[in-house]
Amino acid sequence: MSSAANGNDSKKFKGDIRSPGTPSRVIHVRKLPSDINEAEVISLGLPFGKVTNLLMLKGKNQAFLEMNTEEAAQTMVSYYSSVTPVIRNHPIFMQYSNHKELKTDNSPNQVRAQAALQAVNAVQTGSMSIAGVDPTGVTGPSPVLRVIVENLFYPVTLDVLHQIFSKFGTVLKVITFTKNNQFQALLQFADGLTAQHAKLALDGQNIYNACCTLRISFSKLTSLNVKYNNDKSRDYTRPDLPTGDSQPAIEHHAMAAFGLAVPGVPGALASLAIPGAAAAAAAAGRLGFPALSGGHCVMLVSNLNPERVTPQCLFILFGVYGDVIRVKIMFNKKENALIQMSDGTQAQLEVVWKGTLPREGHEDQGLTKDYSNSPLHRFKKPGSKNYSNIFPPSSTLHLSNIPPSVVEDDLKMLFSSSGAMVKNFKFFQKDRKMALIQMGSVEEAIESLIEFHNHDLGENHHLRVSFSKSTF
Repeated sequence: MSSAANGNDSKKFKGDIRSPGTPSRVIHVRKLPSDINEAEVISLGLPFGKVTNLLMLKGKNQAFLEMNTEEAAQTMVSYYSSVTPVIRNHPIFMQYSNHKELKTDNSPNQVRAQAALQAVNAVQTGSMSIAGVDPTGVTGPSPVLRVIVENLFYPVTLDVLHQIFSKFGTVLKVITFTKNNQFQALLQFADGLTAQHAKLALDGQNIYNACCTLRISFSKLTSLNVKYNNDKSRDYTRPDLPTGDSQPAIEHHAMAAFGLAVPGVPGALASLAIPGAAAAAAAAGRLGFPALSGGHCVMLVSNLNPERVTPQCLFILFGVYGDVIRVKIMFNKKENALIQMSDGTQAQLEVVWKGTLPREGHEDQGLTKDYSNSPLHRFKKPGSKNYSNIFPPSSTLHLSNIPPSVVEDDLKMLFSSSGAMVKNFKFFQKDRKMALIQMGSVEEAIESLIEFHNHDLGENHHLRVSFSKSTF
């Protein structure tokens, strides 16, 4: 685009002038690499909703992206304020535009942008065959993914796979089977673009900490033929199919889909899971984001009780599963929080979190807290035994670092002091510094872990609390 056209870009807008901090469907994207293409800019918005318009200002290394709803734009800006997207090794910056909507002209410079948008929309709405054109101009991928689960420490069910992959779009059919002693699945999405997003985001990720690794490739099949709806295969478009002969479904673990399913915690933490938009964006390799299994990653946690949740609560709970670097409860939507995790790689954390702390003069009401230097990180030491003691939430807690002067009644009294019920207690026979304590429910155990992990027991001993796989 010529510099003259760049200087007159305001003529292409329609709508009121707005302040840069005011939410708008239009997002101003800055500091783009000079060789950027339209598809790469569109891909920034895809995980969050439909991209309805695009204005490229290549001469200024900028672009304007219009989302279909203001809510989609808000989610996008909020997410990218905590994770700086990187395209071709360039960090990209974005903010709300001053303009309410885009009005692009028919100049040759805009033809490519509109063509790229049409290609994306055609694939997303299914109006183009899967073998049609995708945003990068390459033949589209198959809507069927082949999934191999390696290091199968916990059983992975069809329902767990459906829960994970549904975060990227509509899953039509799933078939699971064991081949060459490996648990595998074929999974059909509604379209190839959704399958591509899911593969980019999930390939190489772990379903549970340090195990159950997903290896994903495109299948040569373009459609699956499912005969039975049971725990081995499912056609979600045909609820009338018979069940056939199948073993009962294995009850899957509470910790699924990159989050903790913690149902029914009374007035505290309800369901902790990552919406598809954030999961897709966080792990989309082509945007240069760090993967969930290495480096650092940011999770969006939703459905929290704003009356009771604090950064400290989330730090302690998620600290069971990895080292928490920062917690940010959303100022305008306190039932949502961003949690940055790390596997010990501390590099670039300041870059990643730039822009999330409150601006000078704006009080954040204690909603953001930095834990990067906390002494409570469980996984700082490489090969720490804590890695092998990661378990889903359960009613039984493992206690350690107990001083000799503290007896059974002391610990029972401590854990019942918050109103919870203590059902059972026993010290380890070989090591009295450790014990198991069973609470009245999983919910009480979660709240007890949050409250009493790092509790000062005297004699310079701080209690360590984690979930246990043992039962009484």
